[in-house]
Amino acid sequence: MTTLALIIRHQTLPGLRDEVRKVWERHMAPAVAGNAGHLAYFYCLDTNDPDAITAFQVYDSAESSRQFLQTDAYVAYVRDVEPLLAGPPQVMPLTPVWSKGPTQR
Repeated sequence: MTTLALIIRHQTLPGLRDEVRKVWERHMAPAVAGNAGHLAYFYCLDTNDPDAITAFQVYDSAESSRQFLQTDAYVAYVRDVEPLLAGPPQVMPLTPVWSKGPTQR
């Protein structure tokens, strides 16, 4: 089984980053915390852009990633967050080959 990493960048509508974060905390934080397929997850606020958010995720497999996108929590998150975003997220899939920490390979 090969792990999958994702870097996902969201650009919020001007001044709405805190609102997007609240939506993420309501739907995604508990869903990610309870999802065994997520090996690591970092939700990051851009230091240089007050309207940008980047998430870095590591899944145990591409299939786990696809399954998570079908959960009720993710569907609710997308429904609530889309009106607050400037457009679709930029998604960069990656294949991890080395890491430090609990997911070390």
